[in-house]
Amino acid sequence: MKIAPKTKLGKWSVYLNTFFLIAIAISIILVKVLGILNFGDRWWDITVPIIFLSSIVGFILGLIAIKKKDYSILVYLSVIVGLLTILFIPLQSLFIND
Repeated sequence: MKIAPKTKLGKWSVYLNTFFLIAIAISIILVKVLGILNFGDRWWDITVPIIFLSSIVGFILGLIAIKKKDYSILVYLSVIVGLLTILFIPLQSLFIND
């Protein structure tokens, strides 16, 4: 089993979920660590759908890559990140206290 993907779909899956993780990390740093932004601002409402959609597309591309016999570790990790993202969307509403 290889570490890096060999198909274009596998590479795109890894790229999209890497983008997702980096964007979330930067957002948390900007809000929680530096205090520059706030989660209640409009930028968060625009950014979240874009970065979550990238993770979901990465999940789908990862599944297709696995079906096409791209059995690399990074593709499997990308699929796991995408699955966790998909599970987060409906489950996070269970814990909102409005």
